[in-house]
Amino acid sequence: MEHIVIIGGGGTGAALAHDLTLRGFEVSLFERGEFFSGTTGRHHGLLHSGARYAVHDPVAARECIQENKILRQIAPQALEQNDGLFVAINDSDLQYRPEFLDSCRSCGIPATELTADQARAFEPALNPALKLAVRIPDATMDAWRLPMHFLATAKANGARFHRYCEVVDFHKSSGTVAAVRVFDHKTHREYDVPGDLFINAAGAWAGRICALAGINLPLQPGPGVLAAVNGRLTNMVINRLNRAGEADIIIPQRGLSVLGTTVWLANDPDTIKYPPEHVAKIIKQCTEMVPSVKETAIHSVWCAPRPLIVQEQAQDPLRISRTFDCFDHRETDDLEGLISLIGGKATTLRAMAEKTVDLICKKTGRNIACRTKTEKLLHYRMFYKGV
Repeated sequence: MEHIVIIGGGGTGAALAHDLTLRGFEVSLFERGEFFSGTTGRHHGLLHSGARYAVHDPVAARECIQENKILRQIAPQALEQNDGLFVAINDSDLQYRPEFLDSCRSCGIPATELTADQARAFEPALNPALKLAVRIPDATMDAWRLPMHFLATAKANGARFHRYCEVVDFHKSSGTVAAVRVFDHKTHREYDVPGDLFINAAGAWAGRICALAGINLPLQPGPGVLAAVNGRLTNMVINRLNRAGEADIIIPQRGLSVLGTTVWLANDPDTIKYPPEHVAKIIKQCTEMVPSVKETAIHSVWCAPRPLIVQEQAQDPLRISRTFDCFDHRETDDLEGLISLIGGKATTLRAMAEKTVDLICKKTGRNIACRTKTEKLLHYRMFYKGV
């Protein structure tokens, strides 16, 4: 079978390795640092129901609810299936309710309206001024362990993984990518890796990878700030019942509560620093949903860049779709052998891989069905078996 080289060891790369090995391809994955040390390991750990996007981004919403259901079946051990609440605190939130409920139903997202008393019975820490809430099937994932399940399963099926090995160049022949040049940060040695097809799955760094090949990618990093506070303030995911914005979500993660998220557009994903005023904004607005937030000590603050697909300059980052796409650079740039997979969310990593591997099967003339919708994932600890 063909040798497929994956560039990037985040969640997307892990899901690609899993799908490719199940379909019989030879797989090698190269990651410049530790697995999931980019965006994957730094997101807030929300398994989206899609409700957050139902009104303004229904394509992404439908992707999320479909993958939400699948991940609950193939990797339940990596999830806390705790559901979520969208909470209405003021009249503006109430006015948003009809459109929100209609959009959830249109996207196939279960949404149940609760009275304020019913919601507070689930979550006593909610604002006493609460007017109503809507329960939806959000859940919490471990940002590291969930994709590690994909890596463990791919490894068991023959995939080879190379950490601290950075792709630094492409070798081309007659308009086709023939190999990548890799720098091993452990040995400080460079070497070439040939392959039949190469997948750029570097997330917010995917533009840099394409630049090595002399091509442009419609991607821009969209960083966001998150803050974790001490204590598990709620057991369900809490969202503000209003148009998706900034600083409007609380996610319980073990003994902490992760608050988020802000967004802006950046150019270099390696030099991002969080603006201190974003932290104040997060605390203030999350306090409106759960008043005890403001009395709780901050445990840590960090930021991570989203890989956003941009269609035009100066787009509002809040309105850029969270859907995904794969680019066959033969079609877009007359360069055979390179495919880029960008956009999306941690929730949709399996679907992103399926779409890309379907394209690879088409390019290689192979009719092999995807099995990742039903194939149970091995536990993440199996990755270290025999190490």
